[in-house]
Amino acid sequence: MPLLRQLEFAFRTVAGIADPAILGRVGKTGVTDPGYKDVEQNLNLEEIARDLLRTNGAERIANDLRVEWNPRLKTAAGRADYREKLISLNPRLLDHPAEIDRTLRHELAHILAQFRAGRRRISPHGVEWQQACVDLGIADEKRCHNLPFPARTYAARFVYRCPNCRQEFPRVRRMRRAVACLACCRKHNGGEFDLRFKLRLRNSC
Repeated sequence: MPLLRQLEFAFRTVAGIADPAILGRVGKTGVTDPGYKDVEQNLNLEEIARDLLRTNGAERIANDLRVEWNPRLKTAAGRADYREKLISLNPRLLDHPAEIDRTLRHELAHILAQFRAGRRRISPHGVEWQQACVDLGIADEKRCHNLPFPARTYAARFVYRCPNCRQEFPRVRRMRRAVACLACCRKHNGGEFDLRFKLRLRNSC
């Protein structure tokens, strides 16, 4: 993993963070691990995110929200976990400082959308998330980022084969449940699962 530059930009240069009330509460402690912290200039992303939740009527969960830098993220810019009230950011964002605030709001939109939906299950990037993005000031946000993070590839270790059409299906992980060939199920059983076309493990590496 390449060395990451420290977060070296003044508060006034971060896109989207212009609220003096928010900036006034940016502290020196930060929320990052020591390896990613510039004590003097690190934005307190956690407090910013909490303020955004409060502004949008989510006071009840604002104080529980945590923001972390997670070096285990590889290709994803960020990740939101509503149950844990946690937003994880990729340290590689430090090489793209203008994207930090937008990524934070993108992930926060997931938290806000689920809060509003309650126990109802919603699509990750559905209308609820899109509305949350509007309310968080990123109305034109896309589902995926286009940052030049290195892609991670995995070799297929398991090859499954349809016993009928003989088509092969390489997989990185072993299948834990019965899966049938969709093409054959559509052709011979109206698209319904048919045990005759259950994929069989041909080999494993």
